[in-house]
Amino acid sequence: MTSSREFLEKMDKVISDLCELNLESPIIVEGPNDRRALRSLGVGGEIIVLNGRHTIFEMCEEIGRRHRRAIILTDWDRKGGQLCRTLSNGLLSNGVRADDRLRARISSLSAGESKDVEGLPSYMERLKKRALK
Repeated sequence: MTSSREFLEKMDKVISDLCELNLESPIIVEGPNDRRALRSLGVGGEIIVLNGRHTIFEMCEEIGRRHRRAIILTDWDRKGGQLCRTLSNGLLSNGVRADDRLRARISSLSAGESKDVEGLPSYMERLKKRALK
């Protein structure tokens, strides 16, 4: 059984990896609250928010003009999984390597406690409180 301290260390590592990768690659999230959540966790690079003004494919084309790699960080619910697959295909067809490994790691580590990017800061706070006990 994994302790709260171990979960916290693993989540800290994922957030650290996310910050490092984000120095060169944009992160794609579902909404503005997701961007705010990542900023509150110290993520400082480019974060692209999906919006209704452009189709996903148009966004993928734009990303393909500027980047060779992008990090997909959609929520880890059913809708987020569908968006992740759609984005992966759209990015790939525009010559962009879609990286969803950190999404998978976060989803695995937060199973049952957090289902979305927006909830990560409060999940991290709960982990910190448990680790102190």
